[in-house]
Amino acid sequence: MGGAQKDVLATIEEHLRIRNKLVRQALAECLGTLILVLFGCGSVAQIVFSRGTHGGFLTVNLAFGFAVMLGILISGQVSGGHLNPAVTFAMCFLAREPWIKLPIYALSQTLGAFLGAGIVFGLYYDAIWAFGNNQLYVTGQNATAGIFATYPSQHLNVVNGFFDQVRGSFTVGFVVLVIGTSMGFNSGYAVNPARDFGPRLFTAIAGWGSEVFWTGKQWWWVPVVAPFLGAVAGVMVYQLMIGCHDEPSPPASEQETVKLAKVKHKERV
Repeated sequence: MGGAQKDVLATIEEHLRIRNKLVRQALAECLGTLILVLFGCGSVAQIVFSRGTHGGFLTVNLAFGFAVMLGILISGQVSGGHLNPAVTFAMCFLAREPWIKLPIYALSQTLGAFLGAGIVFGLYYDAIWAFGNNQLYVTGQNATAGIFATYPSQHLNVVNGFFDQVRGSFTVGFVVLVIGTSMGFNSGYAVNPARDFGPRLFTAIAGWGSEVFWTGKQWWWVPVVAPFLGAVAGVMVYQLMIGCHDEPSPPASEQETVKLAKVKHKERV
């Protein structure tokens, strides 16, 4: 590539660059959560439509685990890779992020999940209609709404399910795989308000109707509310058992302080 082409590309990149840091972070959270839902729900769709011949419970957990990792890797340098309003809430609760980020991140994450569900819907459009004989079912043998959002098993009551979501929200990241393989039987371990509500809203608009909100004893609010309580509980347990006992780091040298100041200056720019 010649020098002139590089200059043109650099000029285009400079014009496209968004100056507001919070907007850049919001876009990163949106994309990261989109990737999470795209690959996670895509793996569920593949299993449902093949009736188990192209994967199983373990492959879903692997897909969601690696999808979270991929989303964090892509968005982490810009926004921290929260991908979950409960995680953002926990960071604000710990005073590690300003509270203004909570509504902005939550909206961006929910939008990303909504768009991710839309891509999965488009990708498997023909399969969705064929599977339900040109009908969109929320429950039953040919149900397809569960591809996008979580629904409780028949044995699960709301109280047990609420506790299930609270407990599952203690941890994030690669541990999603462990959460799924150990706690996924009850309700699919959403443990993420954006990941569950965004796709659920999409299914309501796309044709499944309001049943996606009232089925399962109006289950929809549990994976939206419970993860926030789980995040607070996780923060308190961590601080009580580990954080409060962590010894402070040794003071930085003058050279390290200068380097850190330069890094922070670049971040502000």
